Amino acid sequence: MADPPLLALSDIRFHLGDQTILAGVDLGIAPGERLSLVGRNGAGKSTLLRILAGAPIADSGERFAQPGATVATLPQEPDFTGHATVADYVGSALTDSLGPDDYRVAAILDDMKLAGDRDPTTLSGGEARRAALARVLIAEPDVMLLDEPTNHLDLPTIEWLEEKLSKWRGAYVLVSHDRRFLTNLTRAVLWLDRGIVRRLDKGYGEFEAWSTDILEREATERHKLDRLIERETEWAGKSIRARRTRNEGRLRALAALRQQRSQQIGPVGRATIEAGSAEASGALVVTARNITKRWGDKVIVQDFSTRIFRKNRIGLIGPNGAGKTTLLKMLMGELEPDSGTVKLGANLMPVVIDQRRIGLDPDKTPWDTLADRNDHVLVRGHLTHVMTYLREYLFRDEQARQPVRTLSGGERNRLLLAKALAAPSNMIVLDEPTNDLDADTLDLLQEALDDYDGTVLLVSHDRDFLDRLVTSTIVLEGDGTATEYAGGYSDYVAQRGPRVEPTGVTPSRAKDKPPAPKPAAPGKARLGYKRERALVELPKKIEALQAEIATLQQALADPDLYRRDPKSFQAKTNRIGTAQAEIDAAETEWLELEMLREELNS
Repeated sequence: MADPPLLALSDIRFHLGDQTILAGVDLGIAPGERLSLVGRNGAGKSTLLRILAGAPIADSGERFAQPGATVATLPQEPDFTGHATVADYVGSALTDSLGPDDYRVAAILDDMKLAGDRDPTTLSGGEARRAALARVLIAEPDVMLLDEPTNHLDLPTIEWLEEKLSKWRGAYVLVSHDRRFLTNLTRAVLWLDRGIVRRLDKGYGEFEAWSTDILEREATERHKLDRLIERETEWAGKSIRARRTRNEGRLRALAALRQQRSQQIGPVGRATIEAGSAEASGALVVTARNITKRWGDKVIVQDFSTRIFRKNRIGLIGPNGAGKTTLLKMLMGELEPDSGTVKLGANLMPVVIDQRRIGLDPDKTPWDTLADRNDHVLVRGHLTHVMTYLREYLFRDEQARQPVRTLSGGERNRLLLAKALAAPSNMIVLDEPTNDLDADTLDLLQEALDDYDGTVLLVSHDRDFLDRLVTSTIVLEGDGTATEYAGGYSDYVAQRGPRVEPTGVTPSRAKDKPPAPKPAAPGKARLGYKRERALVELPKKIEALQAEIATLQQALADPDLYRRDPKSFQAKTNRIGTAQAEIDAAETEWLELEMLREELNS
């Protein structure tokens, strides 16, 4: 016989204005269950967690909790009001606290590498998240409700938290954008979709196929219902005999069908994410040679070198405070290294998406954020009505005129992406872009970056996203060591070996790392006249070919060309393909010569 639930909801309903968030939700959480709660941004996941925690915000329905069952909640934004120190904040979760010197508080703060005497309002995003986690874990509740627990955490801490939760005896519900985290920890899925919660009694790895099957079956049923309504409407409009005999039963049945169809809310559309492109950058985007940076006595990066080529997707990972943002700024040319050189390629037009969302004014509306009191926004070189563009990112019409502060975390992140990706660019720099985004939007962001014609530099702690996207990974260990590995996070772990350390633990010593590759053997002392000449002439040839392609594309933009002169249209089309192939060959030759020259010079 199954255990009775620790927490249960029955027919929970919640509306926000005229929008239905929860439409009769029923669910139960049994002892020891490991559940993931998934759904679109703005679907109501955080609202549902608040109701589970006991917040009296539901319009109707009932919440049941077993007498004596303890419930702890991790909100997305912790509230430190009334707590002078971190230890005071963490210890407030204990009903039998022994005061500021409670050994349990000291033990968990040591695990989290936090100083108990610090003012919690001075904590960074990652430190605040660790303090909030410590407060949830310390009381060992029967049920934990964790809303985006991995946000702002570095990879070592995420791995530590995974190990902690894998051994947890109580029940928990996880809301997270981190697919790897959900796959590793949960054994059942609660899917909040259009106000209804469906349950899958399998791990998160089975969710995508299951949810897709449900949506496909719903689409088939809607199509059948649409055809039936169409036939009945035709009958009602054209059948004179029906009107004479006043077949009220059939007319009532038609009205019922229409009512049924109106209540069938179709699946929410998928966001359309596409990055604006600019003139192509040079083939060699960034060359860093032996760069070193220190802040005071702390070595951030020591003697690091790399080459980044156009269309590379580079991931940067490492513990919080290891220097990922510092290295990123040096690679972009925003920060000078203490020693070494950074050379940027030609025609770089970067766009930066910052994790702090500094590009958003909370008092502005999404409309004004994108169009600044105009009706249109320039998107990928074309004027687009701001409402049309907002709909591409799944914003409802009424949200366009609401303040940004009323949006959920995921919706604010989508708005920031919309603003940044509308601008033309040939390099995209993303600092923790996956925070608060739902799985579908993450998929579309990944596809957009895959198709992007420029270069991508990405700081992320999302292991699944890194594995799906990046071509190489730069790992900062926190001791000044930076090492580049081919592939994504899993490739890095396979080459370096797994390591699980909470934040603040001293990284592995250099002897534990794989040996650095040996430098290539030097070739001839000089390139020779022909190669030196080619290094000068090839960029000119590439520029001329690019100009030719631009002229051909302008000619093909004439809508009447094909009708007037189909042979000319086909010839121009063929020439564009040939010219692009010539550009690719010239760039490859130039890169090989440039790399050879650099090896000889070094």
